[in-house]
Amino acid sequence: MSSARSGGRVLAAHPGDPKRVGPYQIIGRLGSGGMGTVFAGLDDAGLRVAVKVVHPAQADDAEFRARFRREVQLSARVQGPCLIPLIAADAEAPSPWLATAYAPGLTLDRYIAAHGPLAGGTLYAFATGTAQALAAIHAAGVVHRDVKPQNVILTPVGPRVLDFGIAHAADGTSVTRTGILTGTPGWISPEHYRTGTTGPEGDMFVWGALVAFAATGRAPFGGGAPDAVAYRVMSEDPDLRGLPGELHAIVRSALAKEPGDRATAWDAAETCAVLLAAQATQVAPTGAESTLVGDPVAAQWAVPTLDDPNWRRPARSSRRLVGIAAVVGTVIGGLAGGALALQPDKTETTSTSSRPPVNASPSKTAIMPASASPAASSQAVVDAASSPTPANADEATIATWRAARRAKGEAEIETEAALGHDLSYGMGEDYNYGGQYDVGYAPARRELYIAISGPAVESRVVQGVAKNACLTLRMMAGIYKSLPYDEYVLVDNTTSTAPAIVWEDDFRANTGCITQTIDRTAADPGQEPSWHPTEEGLVAAQIPSVDKREIRVATEAVHQLFADWNANSRLFEDPGYISDENTSIGFAPHEGVMYVWATKPDWDQSTREEWAEAAAGVACQTVLAESRAGQRWGYAQYAVAVLDGAGGTEFLRWGTAGSCTS
Repeated sequence: MSSARSGGRVLAAHPGDPKRVGPYQIIGRLGSGGMGTVFAGLDDAGLRVAVKVVHPAQADDAEFRARFRREVQLSARVQGPCLIPLIAADAEAPSPWLATAYAPGLTLDRYIAAHGPLAGGTLYAFATGTAQALAAIHAAGVVHRDVKPQNVILTPVGPRVLDFGIAHAADGTSVTRTGILTGTPGWISPEHYRTGTTGPEGDMFVWGALVAFAATGRAPFGGGAPDAVAYRVMSEDPDLRGLPGELHAIVRSALAKEPGDRATAWDAAETCAVLLAAQATQVAPTGAESTLVGDPVAAQWAVPTLDDPNWRRPARSSRRLVGIAAVVGTVIGGLAGGALALQPDKTETTSTSSRPPVNASPSKTAIMPASASPAASSQAVVDAASSPTPANADEATIATWRAARRAKGEAEIETEAALGHDLSYGMGEDYNYGGQYDVGYAPARRELYIAISGPAVESRVVQGVAKNACLTLRMMAGIYKSLPYDEYVLVDNTTSTAPAIVWEDDFRANTGCITQTIDRTAADPGQEPSWHPTEEGLVAAQIPSVDKREIRVATEAVHQLFADWNANSRLFEDPGYISDENTSIGFAPHEGVMYVWATKPDWDQSTREEWAEAAAGVACQTVLAESRAGQRWGYAQYAVAVLDGAGGTEFLRWGTAGSCTS
């Protein structure tokens, strides 16, 4: 790709700007907005970062700080294509800050002003990549709330969406305390204008406007006075002249006036990916052989590299996310290691309670197995728990649930709000369940109760509530160190005359928030019964490696897997196709395990098993070869998993170097 000379994005620092923020040297400004100032920074290794520092007035607002803490934690959950990773943050600093990887390139509005609208494969790649980014954001339970051209950067390898979830932190709701609507005119949904409502559907409305703007260089509802723009958004059809015909249907769906009539981000990403694949076929030379395409968005992207001369020294970072990140001088895709760094410190969040956990067996992390029916599971637990003299007096009972009190103080009130948001969002569309969740607190027992009311619950709903609750409670325990709780108890109150305890677990000890029983005594083929991979290990494996040997081994192994698995599936639009966008290899040093995982929610179980067998073969031979090579290689075990993109993980194969044939 050619290099476009430019003054670059880094602007001179202002008098009074900080010299350092956290571990980063500040060399200039990247911009400023209502929430704070974004600085250009370098770490000690030369990694280029964008550091957003909150304005002092908001830093002094305790309510804002609480929301900022929560939004940073939520943002750390988000990972996926065309997103910029959150690397680090400090919500307790005098001026709270967060750091993301620096994405070289112009924002969409500046690019169009300089070069005109996007066209051809670049336009379809833009539509696909931004829809994929929103799909990942929404899957993590986050609503962007501030999609606009200024928040999309056109990097040399594809579009990157900025500020996911952080707009929520800036004000908490879409209407300020004085009743003034926030947002950028023309990039606000009709329901946001009418009632202040924001949600995934609102993000998709603005996505439709964004794609139209990228294709035509015009805002689809025009410009002018804000009230005139608002009227057109709520009442008139968008101006889509110049938008390619193939994109009309999906963009019009996104721009529907009623939220329920709009395509989801996932639907838009799939539709645009098909159009992108067709575009790739159209531009391929006649008679050319099909080739493996690791990143279809990057393959059709034609935006020149931005040469920014204002960086004082080149970025020479050794931090790299193997197998998933796109690298152009710095990491600009995938989730960086800050996600783990932002999680609660184990030494601070581990329960100090002396009572034994409810689940004494190391092979079980919850009362109710995924395969059990709610009625049977509830009966097994509640027969003992609701009796006048239970076998274990420390177990939660219906009586202790009824004695629990309402929330008191900031920590409990914020925790209840977080649970209400995360459970309602996560259990709604995905599980087709519209229940309500009432939270009670028993600090003397270190127990927190979540009562589910509404339609009758199935086992999958209980399991989903349990996982989401565990993730949220671990996050809130990291924000509020004083929270005295470690156990969370789910109560099925859908039949008020016969409530039942259906789940009880220690969210601090269950570091991976595993919500299924694991029987380690009976292993499936390809699973060694002597040990089991963990969610915690998988999280550790997703941290960028700094070891050159690990990077080399992972790169070679993942490319071998691509070649083996894609041999009969050479078109990237094939549902079975794997690439850097959905397949990764990483290492968990504390376990000595090499993890291989693919994020493929559309795979059926047969495809998963077939892929797992192929991945296990590559992984086993890799750890065997490196173990024989010696030189202090610390990994003799491997594990293979498939992720569903919404927080679910299925470990399918695992073993040691000694179990594979040489």
